[in-house]
Amino acid sequence: MIILDFEKPIFELDSKIKELKNLNTGDLSIIEDVKRLENKRKKLLKRIYTELTPWQKVMVARHQERPHTIDYINALIDDFIPLAGDRLFGNDLAITVGIGKFRGISVAVMGHEKGNDTEDRLKHNFGMPHPEGYRKACRIIEMANKFRLPILTFIDTAGAYPGISAEERGQAEAIARCIEKSLQFKNPIVATIIGEGGSGGAVALAVANTILMLEHSIYSVISPEGCASILYRDPERAPDASDALKLTAQDLIKFNMIDDIVEEPLGGAHRDPILTIKSVGDKLKAVLLELSNISDLKSHRNEKFLNLCRNYQ
Repeated sequence: MIILDFEKPIFELDSKIKELKNLNTGDLSIIEDVKRLENKRKKLLKRIYTELTPWQKVMVARHQERPHTIDYINALIDDFIPLAGDRLFGNDLAITVGIGKFRGISVAVMGHEKGNDTEDRLKHNFGMPHPEGYRKACRIIEMANKFRLPILTFIDTAGAYPGISAEERGQAEAIARCIEKSLQFKNPIVATIIGEGGSGGAVALAVANTILMLEHSIYSVISPEGCASILYRDPERAPDASDALKLTAQDLIKFNMIDDIVEEPLGGAHRDPILTIKSVGDKLKAVLLELSNISDLKSHRNEKFLNLCRNYQ
């Protein structure tokens, strides 16, 4: 497991516990020492993760071992059929889309995919989509509208790809079109921010009736490093920018920017991906049930975002 800087005391305890367990002598004093250290570890883990700073939450949200969109799809979506290509340029692997069944309900799914190891991350462009990724998302929105399917989205991106090639192919227009299609959609959309929710690249998939965030995920108009470079002329001040951006789930629910927080296992989603995915699945099922009681989901979604604008004028 990748160890974050503030997790080093936990790692040291883990090493001591492992060392004692490897002795395997059956000595009662060693067994008691292991129990004592495990209790100490649990208390330390709880204290650290209940006192995380915004910058530390950024590091947790970016942890490579957090479950990715493909992990949620594999665990929650049965008979998943992926959709490839935008019918204009190519197939962007930074966004995964398709249809399948979620706990017996036919759904459309779309989400950012960062990849796992270095090779995989390069293939998925580190979860930063080109325009063809957003145009592919538009295709699944149109298909879901035609067949009256709810949409589940999983958001985990530092932002849309900022390169020249993306701008040449119409990055801004593709994101705007994706937002437009979501606002016109007549069925439920539920968005879950599972890691990073960065800039318009995240908003393109987050125009939903209900927006969920994992406990240690982040959602912001710009990355802390980008904000620090612009405001402070110093990217090293990213921790200061994290405080100012109010990018944590706990901050955003106070501003009504999101609707609910999904609790993560003690120590973050990367410590227990299976439990994390189950918790998200349970919440998604409950939200879809709630939304089934709303007669005009398009108006509900549009009013939700219009109210955000009215409240912060």
